[in-house]
Amino acid sequence: MRRRQFIGGAISVAMLSRARAQPTMPVMGFLHAGSAEENVKRLAAFRKGLASGGIVEGKNVSVEYRWAAGRNQELASLAADLVRRNVALIATPGSTAAAVAAREATSTIPIVFSSGTDPVALGLVDSLNRPGGNATGITSLNAELSAKRLGIFRELVPGVSRYFTLVKPSSALAAPFVADIQRAASPLGIRIEVLNADTEGEIDAALAQLPSAPGAGLVFGPEGFFYIHRARIAELALRHRLPTIFDVRDYVEAGGLASYGSDYFNVMELAGEYAARVLKGARPAELPVQQATKFELVLNRKTAKILGLAIGPTLLATADDVIE
Repeated sequence: MRRRQFIGGAISVAMLSRARAQPTMPVMGFLHAGSAEENVKRLAAFRKGLASGGIVEGKNVSVEYRWAAGRNQELASLAADLVRRNVALIATPGSTAAAVAAREATSTIPIVFSSGTDPVALGLVDSLNRPGGNATGITSLNAELSAKRLGIFRELVPGVSRYFTLVKPSSALAAPFVADIQRAASPLGIRIEVLNADTEGEIDAALAQLPSAPGAGLVFGPEGFFYIHRARIAELALRHRLPTIFDVRDYVEAGGLASYGSDYFNVMELAGEYAARVLKGARPAELPVQQATKFELVLNRKTAKILGLAIGPTLLATADDVIE
């Protein structure tokens, strides 16, 4: 009996020693202003980027997901929870508001973001080439593409005489975007009128106050709150016979007229690749912010027909996708 006890004890000690020798799987926090349901494809692209860097969820990293589901006011507490859990990294791909919340929550835990607004202006990094702190990532340059977006819109809807943009005034993205679009519009001889909406009801009210068609056009920039309500925005725009141009194709798939911006699946994949590098030991301060290189023009021919617009052959030929 004593021999059996001895052998059993030896086996237990050996198993415990092996368990202690096995490295602990790192935990990555994932923070986003939207919901899991509407980001399935984008999350898949992010995971593809992780895998290309040798990081696979469940194999050599575990992930704590935090989704605000459109309630941006909850991002601060969600970010704080990830900090309390001492995650190895906080990833905020495709959610600039989440990146800002994470950066405000910690100055030590690494952060990998993708942002549609200048990350320097948002205080996420010191500069694109030398981030300098605990954050780095991908900038999709969506806000900085305003001049190109306005030029496309003017060609698509030549009858527009008054240009409007809708912003969420409480969002960190609002001021940088308005400043950017105003700079882009000035050389084109375009004056941008700014409308505000902080709630879904205010979106309805803002679009209702626009002048009757024809003559008005609406230009959108990066804002997660509007993205969540993209179907409603597309519906209201059609109801008011209001041509619109957006920063990402999802609005056009929901019924919007056109979009021009970075390929978000590519941006998410690049963010995944950077997250893998950081999880393997790279320091965000030494990883320059990458700039998106793939852009796409998407048009909705059905919406154009409802609005009485004929899409010119040049735009049709240059479009990356035409939704029928």
